[in-house]
Formats: sequence, structure tokens, C-alpha cells
Amino acid sequence: MPFPLHRMRRLRGQSWARAMVRETRLHPSQLIEPFFVKEGTRRRDPIPSMPGIFQLSIDTLVEECKVSNALGIGAVILFGLPGAKDPRGGEGYAEDGIVPRAIRELKKVIPDLYVITDVCLCEYTDHGHCGILPGKATQGSVMNDPTIDLLGQQSVVHAASGADMVAPSAMMDGQVQAIRKALDSRGFDSIPILSYAAKYASAFYAPFRDAAQSAPKFGDRREYQMDPANVREALREVDLDIEEGADLVMVKPALSFLDVLRRVAERSPVPVAAYNVSGEYAMVKAAAERGWIDGDRIAMEILLSIRRAGADVILTYHAREVARALSKL
Repeated sequence: MPFPLHRMRRLRGQSWARAMVRETRLHPSQLIEPFFVKEGTRRRDPIPSMPGIFQLSIDTLVEECKVSNALGIGAVILFGLPGAKDPRGGEGYAEDGIVPRAIRELKKVIPDLYVITDVCLCEYTDHGHCGILPGKATQGSVMNDPTIDLLGQQSVVHAASGADMVAPSAMMDGQVQAIRKALDSRGFDSIPILSYAAKYASAFYAPFRDAAQSAPKFGDRREYQMDPANVREALREVDLDIEEGADLVMVKPALSFLDVLRRVAERSPVPVAAYNVSGEYAMVKAAAERGWIDGDRIAMEILLSIRRAGADVILTYHAREVARALSKL
């Protein structure tokens, strides 16, 4: 007997049936919303290359995070814009730096908000690189071991201020181990580490560098971030970070590296995050503003594709709009 016709369409005709058999599900609790925090009061400075995203002073950040928390977004991650920069990025690990003060205020006002902090020096160095350079060099290699010592200090300061998780993104060798040792030695052994394990030297970061004011003044970051052509290298980076104590590992960027994300997710014994980065966000917004695409539907499809590839957690600037859309389903 031949198979009946239209057998594949029977569960597509009604919305309840489609929802019932949906294979990949997205929930606001799986999203992490990035925020850029700066000095001042009542600041809400637009970022031209990232429509709808702002640089916020601490007081305004608190108000915005109340909205995210009410939408059920799983966590926020903070990037700091310091009042001053220097060759060693001193504001990045100062106890009265912009991020530690922001954490303390957030925890005072919204104690149940889950706060993650970016751990890197690029926003704080006057040269824009992710670590310290030898002497007064205006070119050359970032010094690995002195940098990871400072990343450990930065992580301890963030944890002492109330951060729930730290996320090292500098792509220095041994950074996870250095941070784990620094945290444990100061009694912060319960603070998890979300490692930017496979972070590629990508052109998709350009709007972020506008937002965080962290573009390198010379050279580029290909010396320590990964070559976009490589996959095996990403798997080695992930394995090493897990050995060093990472509690979650991340692939960044997400959309153009879904193949890498899938490979990582298939082998990782720890949860996997993916960063839907600024350039991916900006392209959607630019096309939507011109009426070329339905921006909301595209954003949802992108995040579903990242989940489908294997991400347990997604860092995304679309977090709020997608959380609102999900609440209507």
C-alpha cells in the first residue's frame, strides 16, 4: 500500500501542533544581555552602529536591568568604560572602578539579578590591546604571563564586589587557570568561570569596539585571537580551558561559526555558550531599518539557529526584543 499523501504536513496546519512538536526551544532564561556602563549620571548615550543599544551610567544601568530582570532574561554581562586609561589598564582591576561600582549598585537594588562580568583589559588600556605591552612599546606582542596575573586581580575585584560569574575574554594562554587560582585563594571558589574559549579574530566585532571604545590604537588582535579558518584549534582551546577549570565555554562569534559551535557542543562536558556579536546584530538592524527584512523574525531565527547548533546559553543584544516576543507565544 502506498504511503498517504501530505503525511509531513499533518502537524504543521495548526499553531498548537507546531508548538507541541517543536524540536528546538528558546527561553529568556537562556539569554545573557550585554550592557556597557560608563561614568556620569543619567547617561543613555546611543551607539550609532548598534541601534537600540546604549552606553549607560550606573543609575540608568540599574533601571534598564530592572526591565531585563522582569522579562526573565537569565543574566546580564557588564563591559566597563573607564574615566581614564593607562598602559596597564589599571581601572580594570581597581576596587572603585566603573564595573565594581556598577555590580555593587545592581546587587543592592536588584539582589536576584545574575551578574556576569567581562574580564579583559582592552577597554582599560590606552593602546586598546587585551593585555600589557613590554615597556613603552607601540607595537609588538602582548605579554602573556603578566597579563594573566592582572586578569586574576580583576576577577577577584569583581567577585568581591558581588559578581556571580566572571568571563575572561583576553585569549591569553593559561588565563582560566590563573583566574581559578586567584579566585580560590581569596575564598571565591564558588564563582564560576565562563571562558571565551574559542574567540576568533573577527571583523564582526567592529560595532562593539565603538561601543566599548576599545579599538586597538595600532596593529590588531590576530596575534592572540583565533584565525577564522581554524576548527581543530578551537577544539584544543576548549579542551585546555576545561582542564584549567572553566565551568562554561564560549564560541565567539556565533552566527558565522555555527559549525565550530556544533563541534564544541558535541564534545564538551560543560555547558556551551555562544556570543551573537555586535556585527551580527548591526546587520539585522540596518536591513530592518531599510524595510528589507522583518528584523524581529530574523532575530528569532538567528537565535534558534544558534540553539539548534548546540548552544545552551546565548549572549545577544537581541535579548530583550526576543524575550518580549517569546512572552507572546
